[in-house]
Amino acid sequence: MRHVLFAATAFLSLATSGPTALAAGDVAEAPYVDDRSSADAVIQSLYSAINRHEFARAWGYFGDTKPAKDFDAFVKGYDGTDKVEVETGAISNDGAAGSIYYSVPVAIRATDKAGGEKVFAGCYTLRQVNAQIQAAPPFDPIHIEKGELKPSSAGFEDALPSSCGEGPPPPKKDAALEQAKKAFLAAYGNQCDKDRLANEPELYSIKYKDKDALPTDPDKETRLFQFSCSAAAYNESSIYYISDDVSGVRQLQFTEPEMDIRYVNNDSEGKVESIHIIGFRTTGWAVNSNYDSDAHTINTFNKWRGVGDASNAGTYLFRNGDFSLVQYDVDASYDGEQNPETVVDYNTAP
Repeated sequence: MRHVLFAATAFLSLATSGPTALAAGDVAEAPYVDDRSSADAVIQSLYSAINRHEFARAWGYFGDTKPAKDFDAFVKGYDGTDKVEVETGAISNDGAAGSIYYSVPVAIRATDKAGGEKVFAGCYTLRQVNAQIQAAPPFDPIHIEKGELKPSSAGFEDALPSSCGEGPPPPKKDAALEQAKKAFLAAYGNQCDKDRLANEPELYSIKYKDKDALPTDPDKETRLFQFSCSAAAYNESSIYYISDDVSGVRQLQFTEPEMDIRYVNNDSEGKVESIHIIGFRTTGWAVNSNYDSDAHTINTFNKWRGVGDASNAGTYLFRNGDFSLVQYDVDASYDGEQNPETVVDYNTAP
């Protein structure tokens, strides 16, 4: 019964009037429930798996910390169990560093194959990682972090805790995120719109292998933080920071060509005569930008006026731990049409 006590993470589907008891061996009647949409639904799904003897599915509802030393021990812990009933209570939650932690009060009644019953009660902690910051597979769904149940002398109907005390333990502080926030506020606190300074940045995780890495080498990770800074009539500016284990947190700089644009009869509203690159510069501002997690590119699009018929646009590709300019397009004609010309094309560069 030790695993039932710790891993009362399994569950039976509950009717609104109370728990439903199903024999673990009665596979045909035990409902199949596999629901990750909420913390209590995960608990219910786990008990569905236990009562159907689908132990691999039950094992999968746990995160890195498992309920037994290995899978075989987990299965063996249910050898004498006939059925398990469960009831969950009011859920509390706490969010930090891109995750939400849920505390779920739980009471279970475990019936062994000889008909003996034992009641346990306590709490489980589950974690949900923000899906938007999970940029690469495998996806980490809501899962059970840990459980602590103790024998209860109360009847099953009275054993359910009213709450889980002070809630889950605080998560580890995201040092890179906090450092990026401080750097952003220090550098741009007086330049960005005040109502945007308190907003959380968009977070992205980029996993990759170095160009010289072996197939068996582990992936490296660079994190990307996008801070929204300001918005005008038709352009919105962002500031980006990146972080890795080698260089720490640093602001991302964007390379842009400096251009000599000439118009027929020196009329900027008329036909473009020529465009020449006369140099390059870097800037920390990214206008109307977005990060494409599939292509691993940051794309910018700077409108020169509201209709967007004149503009410049850059594409910055992530390679070996940093972003570099691979394409730059310029539409210098104020002609009411979008007809950009590519002035920089490094797409074939290694």
